[in-house]
Amino acid sequence: MQRILIVLALAVLLLPAPHMGKPETVTAGALLVTARALPLSSIDPTLDHVGVLAYLGGWELKSANPGFGGLSSLLVSPAGDMLGLSDSGILMGFHIGPGEGEGHPFIAPLPVRAQDRHRPWWAWDSESMTRDPATGRYWVGFELQQAICRYAPGFARVEACRTWPEILAWPKTGSIESLARLPDGRFLAIGEMGMTPDGRHDTLLFASDPAEKDTPAPIHMRYTPPRGYRPTDAVALDDRHLLVLNRRLTMEQLFTATIAIVELPEKLEPGTDLKARTLARLAPPLLADNFEGIAVSRERGRPIIWIVSDDNHEFFQRTLLLKFELLKFGLPDDPSR
Repeated sequence: MQRILIVLALAVLLLPAPHMGKPETVTAGALLVTARALPLSSIDPTLDHVGVLAYLGGWELKSANPGFGGLSSLLVSPAGDMLGLSDSGILMGFHIGPGEGEGHPFIAPLPVRAQDRHRPWWAWDSESMTRDPATGRYWVGFELQQAICRYAPGFARVEACRTWPEILAWPKTGSIESLARLPDGRFLAIGEMGMTPDGRHDTLLFASDPAEKDTPAPIHMRYTPPRGYRPTDAVALDDRHLLVLNRRLTMEQLFTATIAIVELPEKLEPGTDLKARTLARLAPPLLADNFEGIAVSRERGRPIIWIVSDDNHEFFQRTLLLKFELLKFGLPDDPSR
């Protein structure tokens, strides 16, 4: 009965409606984050890999700042600085690993356009984030509002926002969980619960900036996740591969996650099926929680994968940050698919 109640509570918390756990207001300022190192497995502290990923470290993150937590997306700089975005429109910058990084730890709300200041605090359900390293600009996908907004370097201001009819067709509580910028300047948005008639996840390919008014209508493709899972974030690994983080909630294991890879065809056309291949599955006794953000960095030319969990600002969940090295791309389909 206790497990059933937990599952029901978590299912409600996954909806972006206001609840008492989310902070109503956050003041910009310094942020102190503590990190407690964790083994990958609760029963085998020597385990150092899962699937084709080598485990490089994992931490439970905490802060006395009431605005900390709820992380839904993540970016990592070459210096190891983390930029997280919560589902309440709150940016959090901090550093993990050797050295002090290039920036100072901070917490701050996203800038808001004058015409949007009437919106209540809970309406800023920011679920996805991506960046152009050449210009320093950022893009954020919002559920509820069903909009994609572009921000100036350093999140100095909002430059543009656009709401697309193709996204408005998705459920407001399960839409732009995943937004990825491809190296060639195109963008991919995957609907968490925006489904195609054949039961796959509707995926939109934008030829250019999805926040710009002159960008043409996107084409529809389909994403096929590992069986039983839904996509919660995506990031381009290179010009031919997309990494997708997927989540499942069951009464037996509560939250589990898969890190999957999609090989992008040379030509992306309407109806293209983007089929996920499982790289690793995180389920008890391995570290598992409500993983919602994925990022990629490079260390000595090696691809490094980071994932972060959304604790929903609840005492029975955790903010986990995990770091893996991708050892190889190829892996036979997981029989659990």
